[in-house]
Amino acid sequence: MSDNRKSQAITKGPARSPNRAMLRAVGFQDADFDKPIIGVANGYSTITPCNMGIGALADRAQVAAKTAGAMPQVFGTITISDGISMGTEGMKYSLVSRETIADSIENVCMGQSLDGVLAIGGCDKNMPGAMIAMARMNIPAIFVYGGTIKPGHHDGKDLTVVSSFEAVGQFSAGKIDEDYMMCIERNACPGAGSCGGMFTANTMSSAFEAMGMSLMYSSTMAAEDEEKAVSTEESAKVLVEAIRKQILPRDIITRESIENAIAVVMAVGGSTNATLHFLAIAHAAGVEWSIDDYERMRQKVPVICDLKPSGRYVATDLHKAGGIPQVMKMLLDHGLLHGDCMTITGETIADRLKDIPSEPPAHEPIPGHPVIRPWNNPMYAQGHLAILKGNLASEGSVAKITGVKNPVITGPARVFESEEDCLAAILAGKINPGDVIVIRYEGPKGGPGMREMLAPTAAIIGAGLGDSVGLITDGRFSGGTYGMVVGHVAPEAFVGGTIALVQEGDSITIDAPARQLNLNLSDEVIAERRSAWKPMAPRYTKGILAKYAKLVSSSSLGAVTDLGL
Repeated sequence: MSDNRKSQAITKGPARSPNRAMLRAVGFQDADFDKPIIGVANGYSTITPCNMGIGALADRAQVAAKTAGAMPQVFGTITISDGISMGTEGMKYSLVSRETIADSIENVCMGQSLDGVLAIGGCDKNMPGAMIAMARMNIPAIFVYGGTIKPGHHDGKDLTVVSSFEAVGQFSAGKIDEDYMMCIERNACPGAGSCGGMFTANTMSSAFEAMGMSLMYSSTMAAEDEEKAVSTEESAKVLVEAIRKQILPRDIITRESIENAIAVVMAVGGSTNATLHFLAIAHAAGVEWSIDDYERMRQKVPVICDLKPSGRYVATDLHKAGGIPQVMKMLLDHGLLHGDCMTITGETIADRLKDIPSEPPAHEPIPGHPVIRPWNNPMYAQGHLAILKGNLASEGSVAKITGVKNPVITGPARVFESEEDCLAAILAGKINPGDVIVIRYEGPKGGPGMREMLAPTAAIIGAGLGDSVGLITDGRFSGGTYGMVVGHVAPEAFVGGTIALVQEGDSITIDAPARQLNLNLSDEVIAERRSAWKPMAPRYTKGILAKYAKLVSSSSLGAVTDLGL
C-alpha cells in the first residue's frame, strides 16, 4: 500500500482479534481474512434520476468482487440533484457536495483501512468528489459511472432536462403556450440516468475514461442497459487485480493523463465545469496544473463531436458512434493524446486503443450530420472552452466560445446581486438586445457555493436573446448552458474583485477571439470605486455553508477547501 493503513493490519494477527470479531458480524469467515477488503462507495439515491439505478450496480459490483477474491464493504455517500435545485437557494449546496463526497469517501476508506475503493456515482458532483478522494488517498481505485439517461421525445425532437428550462423562457416570451411547455416537462426525463447531453456528468465521466480511471466505453452507456451492469462487474474485477498489482491513482493521474482528459473534453464540446473540477483533482493528486493550461489545450484540439447543448445529439448517440474510445483514437493518431499513460487495467492508453479504427464508423441519426465528424471536417477547428482575462477577471474566467454568432459584445451592464433577481428581470422582459448581464456575489465565498446559472441562461435562450445578450458571473454555469456567457469570474465580488465595482449602465466588453473581459473604465475610476467599496457581510454564519465560505479558495484554483492547510 502507499501508506501503512493496509486492511490486513487489522484482519491478520491475534493482537487484532477484536477487530476481526466485528468483521465476523458482517459476514467474514476464517478464509476471508486473507482477502483484500474493498469499499464500494454507493451513491444510490432516489433524490435524482441520475442516481436511482446505482443501488443495483452496487449489488452487481459486490458479487463480482467476491468472485474475484475480495471482500467488499458497501457504504453510502450523498448526492445533490443539480437539476432539481437549479435556480433555488438549494443550488448553493451543489458544489459544496463535491467536498462532502470527497471527504466521506476518504473518511470511510482511511478510517476502515480499506485496500481499495470502487465508487459509483451519477449526478454532477459525484464524479469529481470521488476522484478527489481517490487522488488524496492513493489506494487502488476505480470509478464507475451510473450511466446516462436516454433522451426524451416530443414533437419529433430529442429532449433533455435543459429543454424544460428553455421551455420556461419560451413560454414567458410568448413563443409557446402552457400546454406545450408542460408536454416538454412531462417528456424531458424518461427514466434513470444522468442528464443526456454532453453536460457536466457526461463530460466528467468521459474525461475519467480518457484519464484511465474508468473502463473504456463505460462513460456513454445508458443507465438502464444491461451493458452498464456488466461493465460494473468488470470494473470490480479490474480493481481487485489493481490491488494485487498495486496500481495506484497517482500512477494514473498525472499531468499527461489530465491533458488526455482535457483533450477529450475539448473534442466532445464538454462542460465549463470541467475546468473547475480538474483544477481540484490535480491539486488533490499533487499535479502541477493551472487555469492557463486549458487555453493551451484549447488552441490545439478541435471539436469533433456534434453534441448537445450546442449540437444535435446526446451521449447515447455518441455511444453508438464508437464512444469515447473512438474520439481518443482520433486524438491519438493526430498526436493529441499521450498513448503511454497507464490505465487502471495496467495497460497503456495506446494498448487499449490499438483495435479501434482511425476514422469513426458511419453513424448519422440525421442524414449528412454524423455524431463524430471526420478529422478534416470538425465542428470547430479549435476547442470551445476559453480562458478570458482582463480587468474584470485578472485571475481568469471561463467561456464557451464556439457556435456563438456574435463573439464580441460591448454593451451596458445590467447588474444583479443574485440569480433570482436576474431571472425575474428576464422573465419580465426587462432585458434588451445588446445588454451585458452581470450576476455577482454568487462566487465560491460570496454565494456561497458558486451556483449554476442555468435558469437565467436558459431563459435568455428561450426568449430569443441568446445571440444578442451577454452574461458574466462569478458563479458557474450548468453543462447545459450555451451562448455568450462567461462564468468563474475571479477574483469574485465577495473578495473585492472588479466585478463588485460594476455599476448599472457601465460599458462592458466580452471579446471571445481576443480572450478578453473588460470593464471599459479608466484605471483611475476603477481605483476610486475600489477605495469606496465595502465588503458584504457573509450570508451564512453557521453550518456547512459558513464553513465552506471560510475555507474555499478562488475558482481560479479549483474552489478547493484544503489549500494552504
